[in-house]
Amino acid sequence: METNNNKRKALGKGLEQLFSNESLYSNPLDSLDEISHNAKKEDIVEVNLNDLRSNPYQPRRTFDEEKLQELAESIKEFGVVEPVIVKKSIHGYEIVAGERRCKAARMAGLETVPAVIKEFSDEDMMQIALLENIQREDLTAIEEAEAYQNLVGKLGISQEELARRVGKSRSYVTNMIGLLKLPYEVKQHILNGYISMGHARVLSKLEDTDKILELAKRVMNEHLSVRALEEIASNPNYERKNKIKVNRPTREYDYVADAFTEKIGNKVKIQNKKIVIPFNSEKDLERILEILNVDVSVD
Repeated sequence: METNNNKRKALGKGLEQLFSNESLYSNPLDSLDEISHNAKKEDIVEVNLNDLRSNPYQPRRTFDEEKLQELAESIKEFGVVEPVIVKKSIHGYEIVAGERRCKAARMAGLETVPAVIKEFSDEDMMQIALLENIQREDLTAIEEAEAYQNLVGKLGISQEELARRVGKSRSYVTNMIGLLKLPYEVKQHILNGYISMGHARVLSKLEDTDKILELAKRVMNEHLSVRALEEIASNPNYERKNKIKVNRPTREYDYVADAFTEKIGNKVKIQNKKIVIPFNSEKDLERILEILNVDVSVD
């Protein structure tokens, strides 16, 4: 009988490496890519779309219809080039990676998609769903926050441990989960894309619910930038939540790196008098530029 260890070895580099002690920031989904890219012809099967269901831990609630349609048009012309990855379930299969391809394939009129069938634990499924969306499909701030909270609760790990696994700073994860305490109306605006992650983080640091709602309306009606919102929120009339103070690191410039990390969320390093700001997607880069108030628009 095949052991669980043997099954996990079949994943190429193995999920152990995905969620090892090393940061996931640079290449968190190499193993999944390797499964698809290196799959032998005999390992790929056609699976009926009606037999597929979403990863039950999928954090994404909405998909960009325009981008799905673009993908559907590509599939009509070229087919599903890269197989999706699924696991066998009691009724059919659960999608591990490739839900957008499945949705687009259905839109394109296909009845089946090429798939590679592998075994994954529930823990693997939770982490893969979160990582795939963060790195490839860009969750809304609320979807990302809910995913972090679910992982902390269901895996029984600390926010610091989760931050290490997903390649974010502890303060970033803590601040994201803090967004879930925002008023319901504001969270809906974030989910619908009317309020950005940068705006949401500023609002989440305020104490008074009425003032949060007031500023949220101003963000939407006046199209306030994150910098403008920060300036307004810094007014003494807007009471801020108590901030936990931490001891300043002893290494030179570490306090500057920590200040940057607190500001933008991603783990910033200062090496050889150079500031290194990592990002994991174009959307993540746009978020950082917005927070730093850097305009790179081209006429």
